[in-house]
Amino acid sequence: MAGFDEREKEFEARYKHDQELQFKVKARRNKLLGLWAAERMGLSGDAAEAYARSVVDAEFEGGDRHVVEKVCADLKDKGQSCTPAQIQFELTHFAERAKQQIMQE
Repeated sequence: MAGFDEREKEFEARYKHDQELQFKVKARRNKLLGLWAAERMGLSGDAAEAYARSVVDAEFEGGDRHVVEKVCADLKDKGQSCTPAQIQFELTHFAERAKQQIMQE
């Protein structure tokens, strides 16, 4: 039984680690998307960082769908063309970059 208990603890530790990694990657991905969108809207410096934080926060309000809707609406408000498919594409692209960045830390 000790072997089973040990494996169960290892599994739980691995699951916890995977969930934390997934959270960090998603937050970094959203920040990268926010910085990308901020640049397209003509924001820089503190304003760009604040906008990126608002995109990260949008994840907690409604998940990926809310992030896509927010960024697309904000871009349109600033006169930029945007489709949900384009933002979803950028999310996928930034997810890969975010994972690489997190793994290198």
